[in-house]
Amino acid sequence: MTMPAQLQNLRIPLIGSPLFIISNPDLVLAQCKSGIVGSFPALNAREAAGEEIELDKWLTRITEELDAHNQANPDQPAAPYAVNQIVHKSNARLERDVEICVKHKVPVWITSLGAQEWVYEAAHSVGAIVLHDIINDMFARKAIAKGADGLIAVAAGAGGHAGALSPLALVQEIREWFDGPLFLSGAIGKGDSILAAQAMGADGGYAGSIFIATEEANAQPDYKQMIADHGASDIVYSNLFTGVWGNYLKPSIAAAGMDPEALERSDPSAMNFGGGASKAKKWKDIWGSGQGIGAVKDIRPTAQVVDQLAAEYHAAQQRLAATIGWPGVAKAAE
Repeated sequence: MTMPAQLQNLRIPLIGSPLFIISNPDLVLAQCKSGIVGSFPALNAREAAGEEIELDKWLTRITEELDAHNQANPDQPAAPYAVNQIVHKSNARLERDVEICVKHKVPVWITSLGAQEWVYEAAHSVGAIVLHDIINDMFARKAIAKGADGLIAVAAGAGGHAGALSPLALVQEIREWFDGPLFLSGAIGKGDSILAAQAMGADGGYAGSIFIATEEANAQPDYKQMIADHGASDIVYSNLFTGVWGNYLKPSIAAAGMDPEALERSDPSAMNFGGGASKAKKWKDIWGSGQGIGAVKDIRPTAQVVDQLAAEYHAAQQRLAATIGWPGVAKAAE
């Protein structure tokens, strides 16, 4: 299948995943200007009652700055941006936020925790494409049946609300019946991993944790440093904090006075993504992370992170060409 126009001509085939609280206009703009898709959750744009709608302000700024960048750099235009919608019954803002995204003609939508036909129809009404994130083949089939254009396979090792399946198994099962856009999430920490995702059948990677330790990210300094200082063995998989299974940094759990090796299970009915707050406030210093953070060594500007990913990606192509003697790989890497 031909890749949708929004996902063509990226510098490297990578989407910066939407990070709760952390993804903001500064990070999204830096990602897009560096040549990868930048994204943020709509719920990150918060405002007090009676204030101007923050999501509207964010989208205005992002659109205007990317337009200005593209006019000034016609030979190296920015990648498009994406907005993540939490399609869960606890999200009281969903309808309003969808209307705002339609108003701004957001080019790429990412939906999570629910597949709703009316959301897909709203996106398609302004020419957008929708990628739905899933953790297994059953959810993938449901999303495509309801109108999603593509999928994000959230496999074991991903940050945030990760799945438990091997990326090899998950991509394999999806590719048996679906030939549309498919991006892989799960420990994507280096350019090598992006090429590996393509080798197993995905169209590219989907990475978030490596962007937490960037200058533009809206994360506490201690959080950024913890990402840089730790690796895969410092991650624990739990559903205690949101009701959905996800990966979290063990040192942040220990700092909150809990044993990361003996966490209780949570009641899934306790999920709350509507911006309200009891649990979000209670667990605000429990920090999520995927298993790919071993590749992060310091805190840097986003542009430098993307530069390194691109260099690693092309070096991996050349290494693969030399290993298997396949001229097609060498040509693609040039």
